[in-house]
Amino acid sequence: MALAIFDLDNTLLGGDSDYLWGRYLAENGIVDPQSYHDTNLAFYHDYQAGRLDINAFLEFVFEPLAKNSMQDLLAWRSEYLQQKIHPIILPKGRELIEQHRQQGDTLLIITATNSFLTTPIAELLGIDNLIATDPEMVDGRYTGQVMGVPSFQHGKVVRLQYWLLEHQLDLEGSYFYSDSHNDLPLLEQVHIPVAVDPDDKLAGIAKQRDWKILSLRE
Repeated sequence: MALAIFDLDNTLLGGDSDYLWGRYLAENGIVDPQSYHDTNLAFYHDYQAGRLDINAFLEFVFEPLAKNSMQDLLAWRSEYLQQKIHPIILPKGRELIEQHRQQGDTLLIITATNSFLTTPIAELLGIDNLIATDPEMVDGRYTGQVMGVPSFQHGKVVRLQYWLLEHQLDLEGSYFYSDSHNDLPLLEQVHIPVAVDPDDKLAGIAKQRDWKILSLRE
């Protein structure tokens, strides 16, 4: 039994859940539509280019969590899942998950996107184990701060190491599926790295290192 680790955005999903949450907030007037959209898009381009300031980004995306009640946030999240996430769950991603489940592998999603958004997405995909960036909560409200290490770039390796210790598991025979060169630190740690519909930089590295390249898009 091996560990099968999956990135979420643009890997199992045909889009980015964090970016789409920003789109949902802007489209519904929960945030200032134009300024939020422009800033959200700029951060997304920084991510794609590998120059994202994760702390600045988290301060930006956690602000709506801190400014609104949990009741409102949960109602909005339910709509967002229906409108933005259900349509981009990739059928071939579900098939890949099921292949590993049938092999008896332990399934884990590891994502930089925050746990408020990704916990129900992991549930939709039938994966019980999730490592995500955790927004801090005090007395039932989000504070706007991050709790612990963001699971981004090398932070994914750090968070996974803690998780492995907690669950008394190791990376022998492990897989990691990702689309992004931002995930190179973790791709280099696992037994079988797989580039899934990779960005140009990851595609080049995967070819150089003879890593498997896979497409889950129709």
